Amino acid sequence: MVNSLHDLHTHSTASDGTLRPAELVARAVAVGIKVLALTDHDTLDGLAEARTAAADLGLTLVPGVEISVSWGGRTIHILGLGIDPATPELAAGLQRLRDYRGWRAQEIGRRLAAKGIDGAYAGALALSGDERFVGRTHFARFLVRRGYAPTVRDVFKHYLVQGKPGHVSGDWASLEEALGWILTAGGQAVIAHPARYGLTGFKMRRLIGEFRELGGVGIEVVSGSHSRDEACVYAQRAQEHGLLASAGSDYHGPEHPYLELGRLPKLPASCIPIWADW
Repeated sequence: MVNSLHDLHTHSTASDGTLRPAELVARAVAVGIKVLALTDHDTLDGLAEARTAAADLGLTLVPGVEISVSWGGRTIHILGLGIDPATPELAAGLQRLRDYRGWRAQEIGRRLAAKGIDGAYAGALALSGDERFVGRTHFARFLVRRGYAPTVRDVFKHYLVQGKPGHVSGDWASLEEALGWILTAGGQAVIAHPARYGLTGFKMRRLIGEFRELGGVGIEVVSGSHSRDEACVYAQRAQEHGLLASAGSDYHGPEHPYLELGRLPKLPASCIPIWADW
């Protein structure tokens, strides 16, 4: 069985997705989704177009963002759901992250060039189409096209993670900053795809503890990158820590889906959905 009504983690061409916001909304409607959150990386640029398309097609759009956070020596992603895009503090914080992201993209290109992979930045920029947002996924797509790896996931594994040629350590927002921006903007903060971080049980409890103290309320239990067992683990963690449960595909487009839109498994019965009181 699938939950085709809610998908609270998706991306468009405003960051590293391959569908324009209006195209994403249309695809969501076509597969029966009723409530969609657009959560591009560190930007709100796609929300206006998505809002117009959603109004035309009868979809409930949840304005969102996925904020890059440096915590415990690694990058963690925090979703802000139901944010007010006009909030100055949020806009200023995200601009700072985008400025860093621009420098990082050029540095990834330099590091790959030093290992004999020429033209990576130019190739990633061409795929992005916007120098304000050139992400690691754009580099991964370029390297797949050049034959360095068969899939985007393989590129990340062999070129873009810690200890690999194109890795650049993140210098993102602190957890306190990210949650401050989200709460100031009237949103709900959610830990995105927690199983992907490879944290020990102790470190995950520490992350959740700090997250809750700062006002975080949710955790992504069902994710396009979670296995069924991982969803069960994080359903239990949500229950233990009094967190609401979110569900999102982390959809980046038809070419590179963790999971196709409209095919999310249902939340485990023990969970309280984050949308329960919307």
